[in-house]
Parts: sequence; C-alpha cells; structure tokens
Amino acid sequence: MSKVKNRWLIALSGVGIHICIGSAYAWSVFTNPMANEFGWSTSQISLAFSIAIFLLGFSAAFMGKFVEKRGPRVSGMLSAAFFGVGVMGTGLATSMESLFMMYFFYGLIGGIGLGIGYIAPVSTLVKWFPDHRGLATGLAIMGFGFAALISGPVGEALVSSVGISNAFYIMGASYLVIMMGASQYLAPPPKDWKPKGMQDQAVNESSGKEDLSQMTANEAVKTKPFWMLWTMLFLNTTAGIAIIAVASPMGQQITGMSAVTAASMVGIMGVFNGGGRLGWATISDYIGRPNVYSVFFIIGIISYFSLPIITSVILFEILVFAIVSCYGGGFSSVPAYIGDLFGTKQLGAIHGYILTAWAVAGVVGPMLLSLIYDSTQSYQLTLLIFGIMHIVSLIVSIWIRVEMKKMKESNTNINNNHSSKIMP
Repeated sequence: MSKVKNRWLIALSGVGIHICIGSAYAWSVFTNPMANEFGWSTSQISLAFSIAIFLLGFSAAFMGKFVEKRGPRVSGMLSAAFFGVGVMGTGLATSMESLFMMYFFYGLIGGIGLGIGYIAPVSTLVKWFPDHRGLATGLAIMGFGFAALISGPVGEALVSSVGISNAFYIMGASYLVIMMGASQYLAPPPKDWKPKGMQDQAVNESSGKEDLSQMTANEAVKTKPFWMLWTMLFLNTTAGIAIIAVASPMGQQITGMSAVTAASMVGIMGVFNGGGRLGWATISDYIGRPNVYSVFFIIGIISYFSLPIITSVILFEILVFAIVSCYGGGFSSVPAYIGDLFGTKQLGAIHGYILTAWAVAGVVGPMLLSLIYDSTQSYQLTLLIFGIMHIVSLIVSIWIRVEMKKMKESNTNINNNHSSKIMP
C-alpha cells in the first residue's frame, strides 16, 4: 500500500489537464482582435470553435477504447501533443492569415486533443474514487468550466502585449508543458484496490452504491439506459449551450437590461458553469444520479417557461444562472452515472460514446435558436421549445429508474442462481 499513489494528487493532475483544454471556452476573446486585424467575419472565426467542440465529442468516442487500453498517462500525453500543437499551429495560421489552416489546427488537431484530454482523467478518477465518484469527476470537469476565467484574461493580455500569433504560440507551448507534466502522475489504481473506508466489504455493501453491471462499451450501447442517458445529456446540453451563446442579447431584449449589465451576467455565468460542475456532482453522491438529473429538468422546466415573461433583471439572471449550473452539472454527473450503470470496466470508452451527445448538441442548439430567431426576431418560441424538451427529459429521467430496477433484479437473480450452484 505504501506504493499506491495519492488519489488526491491524481485528481489534481486531472484538474490541470482540464484547465488547459477548457481554455477553448475563452475562444471568443480572440474574435474581435482577429476580425479587426484580418477582416474575418465573426461567423468565420466562430466556426473554428464549433469544429473543435464537434471533434471533441467524436474523438472522445473513437479514442475511448484507446484510453482504456493504453492508460491515462499515455492518453494524457497524446492529448497534450494534439492540443498544444493545435493551439501553436493556430498561431502559424494567423501569421499566414489562413482561415483553412486555423480550422485544421484549432478545429481538427486541437479538437482531437480536447476529446482525448477530456475523458482520460475522468475515467481514471471514477476508479480512484468509488466512494465519491461525483466529487472526483466534478473536480476535474469543474476545471474545464472554470478555465475561461483564467485563460480569457491571460489571452487578452497576451494579444495586447505580444500580438495574436505570439499569444497562440505562448499559450500552446504552456498547455503542452502543463499537460505533459500533469499526465506523468496519472495512473489507474491497482487491481481490486479500494479506499480505506471501503476496504471492509460490509461497508461497501451497506452503502448501496454497487454498480448495476460491468459492461464493455459495445455491450453498453445496446442497452436502453445508455440511450436514455445519451438523450438526457443531449437535450440538457442543446438548451444550455444555446442559452450560453445568446445570454447577453436575450437578456437585453426580454428585460431591457443594459449592455454593461448583460456583460456582467455573462461573466458570472462562468462561475456558475464551473461551480455547478463540482456542486451538483458532489450532491449526486448523496441523493443519487437519477435524482440529481430529475432536479436538473425540473429547474429547467420552471426556468424556460418563466424566462419569456420575466421583466425583473435580477430574477432573469437567477434563472439563467440556474440553467447554466445545471448545464455544467449534467457534464460532471454523467461519468459517475455511467459507472453506476455499467461499471468501470470500459468507463472511458462508454463516456466517449456518450459525449457524442455534446458534439451533436453543440451544432443543433445554436442552429435551432438562430433559425427561429431569424424568422421571428424573438427568443420566446425557442425558450418554450426548450421547456418542452425538458419535460421530455424529465420523463426519460423517471423512465430510466425502471430500467435500472430491472438491471438490479436481473443481477440479483444471477447472483442467487450462482450461489445455489456452489452450495453443497
């Protein structure tokens, strides 16, 4: 046991990787400088971010089995190489004023690094923290949500002092070094390892937190609970990411708040995005993952149906902050939910498959909102649609409990049959 690594340092290493890749959320910091210097449109610049998020989801799906096979250290180093080169390559693209190169380096290369880096520490932390799965994954994914609060001001300062291209060179090299260093400590726990509080089998059994199964990724995708979980994440993310994209103009149109107030609201949203990831995931350890997802959707139903008729700026902000916290909580709670349902046998691969919901939602959410807004010049219809989507999500979150009960009963029957066969 003296050679077993400190699991809290493992968690810290995961946070280090996620803070680096989470800098993607600060992409908008570079939008105006690039538009002013190169004459590119906002949509052209934003496309690089969209490609990166899309690649995040699908590279996570395709590389999930690689993460499980080669381990978190090698996976983290590969992520560092892709993401670091992607960001530094963006510096080269801007120095050559090439949009295509920017899409290739930031969108494609950086996006692949995002996907591998996102799942590598998370799947490892679930295995190190069987007693606090939500807390552990919440810590790492909180880093992804909070990252923009660090990288945003740093990126802005670097652009002002050394220029756009050099800013990308410096930040990309920094991410490469930090992620490479953090990856060195990442490792799965020894076989059959349990933390001190769970070493007594009686304690483990009385906790009521046994996994319902131990499935491979290919087995998991053939089950109803997998697609229910995918649907819940997709609907929660579709609405949440759209709201994040237009929070400022939406708030000004609905409540008449000033541009300064709206900008402040957007800044505070980052705190709730990051804080919600840790807070909700930790709460899920105590009330259970099914309950916390139901709470997300109840809050969403109330918020989305209320926003179109709100006139109070403060109440509007409170509802938006609640939505954003649930958006972040949905990401941080899902790895622990996967562990509860399918075990940790191939958690990284299953998590990768689930994250395709994020990739699709990242396209569908903003596109749906912009299409409806362009035809109606109002956000009200979109908000009502999002409210209906959350009603559907709530139904699914209740339905999945029925499937979980069936899985539990099936396991009980299998265990009883096994016991009867080995008895003399």
